[in-house]
Amino acid sequence: MKSPRAELAPQMEHYKFILEDQPYIGFFQYGDESTPVYTTDSCGFRVSHAADGRTAAVAGDRPRGPVRLLAGSSAVFGVGATGDHATVSSRLGTRYAPTRPWLNFAGQSLNSVQELILLNLFQHHLDEVEEIVLMSGVNNLVLSRLPESQQGRHGAFFECGPAPENVPTPEQRIALAGELTLRHAQGWQRFATAVGARLTYALQPLAPWVRERPAPQEKSLFEELDDVSNWRRLHNDIASMEMGRRYADLLREGCAAAGIGFLDLNTALGEAVSGDTWLFVDRVHCVDAGYDTLARVLAERLDLR
Repeated sequence: MKSPRAELAPQMEHYKFILEDQPYIGFFQYGDESTPVYTTDSCGFRVSHAADGRTAAVAGDRPRGPVRLLAGSSAVFGVGATGDHATVSSRLGTRYAPTRPWLNFAGQSLNSVQELILLNLFQHHLDEVEEIVLMSGVNNLVLSRLPESQQGRHGAFFECGPAPENVPTPEQRIALAGELTLRHAQGWQRFATAVGARLTYALQPLAPWVRERPAPQEKSLFEELDDVSNWRRLHNDIASMEMGRRYADLLREGCAAAGIGFLDLNTALGEAVSGDTWLFVDRVHCVDAGYDTLARVLAERLDLR
């Protein structure tokens, strides 16, 4: 008998999280990689679909003229999607906001400072940018459980050291993750101002922050993952809807003070679907329908065309 993951989400077999060692950001997708579910350009950015059947990539071919960026980590990369056509950037570029091509500006397992470093490393590919949506926030909170010795001045990153014996309180975790997230978001704001782009910080969805009860398919997938991973044990303290709202409120206030637009995709997504709609392949990443709904919600809430 197949496992729920093998039966419901066979595409996950091709998302191996095998990344190439890279200076400055630590790791990134391999360049010019083609699998049954994703394609990367020469620098490792995932290819997006654009209007009229064209494609668009940060370091690859794309329509001439201004572009829009969807930036972040693995959810923006589109882990869980059955193909390049199904990522949020592709759904924006082909259906919900197709007047400009959307570039998938994401690296798997990045924290907020690595996302900002990525912008600095590849801004020479970004001559004309009119819109930036930074869909992020979960990785900083996940990494906030690591001790001060691993946080350094700019926050911990994945694989930076052993698991801690003593974990900060949920309040401390939210405060640390929020401070780092807002600090680095201001770096994005300076870039956006310099190029004349609008920046919106969109707190990415986490399944238990979206709704109290998962869809039936999600319940099966989550239970299988909990049998083989320690996600629930490590992060149950920040996985409640209350913690998600507190984190969102902190980021909303900080973004307002910095003049950065803010959208909590958890409440927006929860309001956009019925309780039994299948959205997630795991607690962080979506299936095609989830990414499609996220793209629609972004376009509607940000008045994108």
